[in-house]
Amino acid sequence: MVRKITFKASVVDSLLSYAKTFHPNEGILLLRGKMSEDEILVKETVIPPLATHGKGFSSFPFHMLPLDLSIVGVAHSHPSGVLKPSLGDLNNFYGRIMVIMAYPYNSERDIAVFDREGNVVKYSIIP
Repeated sequence: MVRKITFKASVVDSLLSYAKTFHPNEGILLLRGKMSEDEILVKETVIPPLATHGKGFSSFPFHMLPLDLSIVGVAHSHPSGVLKPSLGDLNNFYGRIMVIMAYPYNSERDIAVFDREGNVVKYSIIP
């Protein structure tokens, strides 16, 4: 179980900017970082290959991903402003964590991190 999640500040800025760029459509990104048994450090974002962005959905073909053990999870936006995962989000969970960025995408208050069961996981931000 992940007990500590840390994001570089540049990742948080990237997540919020990406979500604003695709609004009112959903945007989707992969999260790259380092994992230990109970800690994750998210260092950068990656645009998934053949990503699809639409009103109420975003996706990418999982089989197109290269083998990359540094991918720790996925992030996507919710233009509706709802900061909770849907059943579809949980059914398409990839990695150890899921990040949701909710409209209006202004600050870290518009970001939430979830585990595979949809539980909120606290996080911190470092420079």
